[in-house]
Amino acid sequence: MSIWTRISEALSALATGEGLSAVFDRLRSPPERSVAFTIAVIALGAKMAKADGLVTRDEVTAFREVFQIAESDAAGAARVFDLARQDVAGFEDYARRIASMFDGQPEMLRDLMEGLFHIAMADGEYHPNEDAFLEQVALIFALPDGDFEALRARFVPNTSPLPHTVLGIRPGAPLDEARAAWRKLVRANHPDVLLARGLPEEAVQLAEKRMIDINRAWETLSRKRA
Repeated sequence: MSIWTRISEALSALATGEGLSAVFDRLRSPPERSVAFTIAVIALGAKMAKADGLVTRDEVTAFREVFQIAESDAAGAARVFDLARQDVAGFEDYARRIASMFDGQPEMLRDLMEGLFHIAMADGEYHPNEDAFLEQVALIFALPDGDFEALRARFVPNTSPLPHTVLGIRPGAPLDEARAAWRKLVRANHPDVLLARGLPEEAVQLAEKRMIDINRAWETLSRKRA
């Protein structure tokens, strides 16, 4: 059964008049984490799309890139997107419910934030309203210190992707500390690890760009200290 079939089943379970936010209170068991993750990214992405005033073709394409949505599944993804846009609940309510759904799994919330950054940058621009939106979501998610800045440094043009920020270490940290942080990130972002913690296969490709940035940061630091 494809993830989109499972998403359709989750949406069909909504009672008349229930908003999409009700789904987040039901998808808490481990087998449904990948469904919950996919719905969460699309739902918050839809709310974010309203932040800069319009939904562009690039942003819609970004959804399809993140989740490799086939033509046959496009209608299911569009339904999630439209339900989120029409829901009277604000994005803060969505973010709080999603944070509760992934309570104790900060890595899943960080993966979700990465998907949102990918969508935000799909049109090549980073609108101030998108920045405010993402920063507020990060606060509600209670991301560890420095995680939001590291994501913004990696994704946003004209933001210096400082190696220590990408690796999550303090400026001027010893090379041994930088190496240890790099190795920890490499292990944490192995595809098998991502799948084991519930990230859908369709979104694991996000880790490919993440690993490029992580390796580049380590190479930059190691060259400077050589």
